[in-house]
Amino acid sequence: MKATLAILVYALFLSPAIARAQSRATPFQDPSTGETYHIEGGVRFWHPTPDLTVSSSQFDLVGTVINAGTDLGVTGRNLNELRLVLRPAKKHKFRLNYLPMSYLAQSTVHRTLVFNGNTYGVNLPVATELHWNTLMLGYEYDFVYQQRFFVGLVTQMKLTNVKVDLSAPGVANFTDAKAPIPNLGGIGRVYVMPNIAITGELVGIKIPNSLSADYRAHYVDFDLNGTVNVTNNVGAQVGYRSLDVGYMFKKDTGTFLMKGLYFGAVVRY
Repeated sequence: MKATLAILVYALFLSPAIARAQSRATPFQDPSTGETYHIEGGVRFWHPTPDLTVSSSQFDLVGTVINAGTDLGVTGRNLNELRLVLRPAKKHKFRLNYLPMSYLAQSTVHRTLVFNGNTYGVNLPVATELHWNTLMLGYEYDFVYQQRFFVGLVTQMKLTNVKVDLSAPGVANFTDAKAPIPNLGGIGRVYVMPNIAITGELVGIKIPNSLSADYRAHYVDFDLNGTVNVTNNVGAQVGYRSLDVGYMFKKDTGTFLMKGLYFGAVVRY
């Protein structure tokens, strides 16, 4: 984490000339650059290495816990996340995020796998399609809001759709799991210069086993990023994100851990 913070701080100060210009144009007694908007759209480019396991039981056959990397040959790829913020008032924000994750792989099974009531024997070639898409709808209330920083409460609903399709000679089947995952957390932002902001956010939830025998889930999303706002309307980002998701929907289970640096851009109106 120390190395990540060093990279983040270094990247933020690559453009000192812009920072000095904005400092003169936007003194601290005025709203910080990038904080006067009603609509904000953004895109993030992320290339984490996925650590993913899935299992699916059927017909009284207990499913194997399958590792997408070691068992199926799934490797990391570029992911693009879309973000939209509607801000009707200074302290109130409605947020929408969409993160589609799709992986395709070809591999030869090196151990016997049981998935969704079917058995995949050793040395059997398997084609994998894995889709894990998440749509987030949320609300943020910045209960402390000053010219150089704010602290807020975040509540949101994650709509998760997981589909795993394994195909082999003579065997083809898939499992599809959908569920809403409510979560809440906090966000904070500080402007180290009038146009340079550091933002940290942590949201999550854990639904314990005691609530349901057929359904449980956990979700932890940590995000630390820096934004250089060239103007009130345009900014560039670099950040670090860790996403940890797990679920059990009846006879299907899955875990998903991804972390790494990302780059992004924002536009505002």
